[in-house]
Amino acid sequence: MRVISVKKGFKEWRAKARQLLVDGVRPHEVMWVKDASLETMFVDTLEMGAGSGETETFAINVPKQFIALGETVGCHRMGRQWPLLYDVLWRITREGKKGLLDNEADDAVRELKMIAAAVRRDIHKMRAFVRFRHVDTLESGREVYVSWFEPEHLIVRANAPFFQRRFAGMDWSILTPDECVSWDGKQLSYTPGVDRSVAPSEDNLEDLWRTYYRSTFNPARVKIKMMQSEMPKKYWKNLPEAEIIQQLIAESDQRVRGMMEEEARPLKPEPKNEYLNKLRKMGE
Repeated sequence: MRVISVKKGFKEWRAKARQLLVDGVRPHEVMWVKDASLETMFVDTLEMGAGSGETETFAINVPKQFIALGETVGCHRMGRQWPLLYDVLWRITREGKKGLLDNEADDAVRELKMIAAAVRRDIHKMRAFVRFRHVDTLESGREVYVSWFEPEHLIVRANAPFFQRRFAGMDWSILTPDECVSWDGKQLSYTPGVDRSVAPSEDNLEDLWRTYYRSTFNPARVKIKMMQSEMPKKYWKNLPEAEIIQQLIAESDQRVRGMMEEEARPLKPEPKNEYLNKLRKMGE
């Protein structure tokens, strides 16, 4: 039995899994753990069977689909993806099941795809709910912004390029409990996670967010359960517009009644346009 720890994500797992494959270690002969102090790279020849410690040289070829899936599920916080990935990797490489990832009935494949979907949802939520706050203006004129976010999974590095492209014209930092990422106009840098108290609490942009949200809120289309599904309450404490959500919901019935009681506005006369007249005649 081998006890293997993975703390740094898919790249670390990939390197260790490659060595396990070369050593012929079967999936049931590996215990994947988070705590590196538990890692013991020992070989029990009585239990290993084919993985008797003898190494061999062979090409490890996997489809690009597997690498993409591994990079996504590697962001999941719980760590249950590592044994599943190795099980699938073993069968693709050692058992020649090249099309395994297309088998939706396979338990490991199905669970990996569910894990990937959860990570992608979290990536989407981060992109939707990060709110930058202005903290400084440099002598160069570049503005500096900071945001606080609490992701479900370890997605900071997976999402950093998106924010780099989206906000290339300003300096910014996104702080999270896991890891922080900063952009200075030239490169991304990463630092250890921090506590919520380090992040700024408010700036002048708060009122702009609330005004924008109020103007786009449609009282006639309020579906509270759907709204909470798209904007779960756990994110509200970090969203300036969340302060007015309850108020807007409470006012929605009254606003709808007011809209229904308004007199219909008279239709505007058709514009006198020669081109439009030609099109109208062609349709007759």
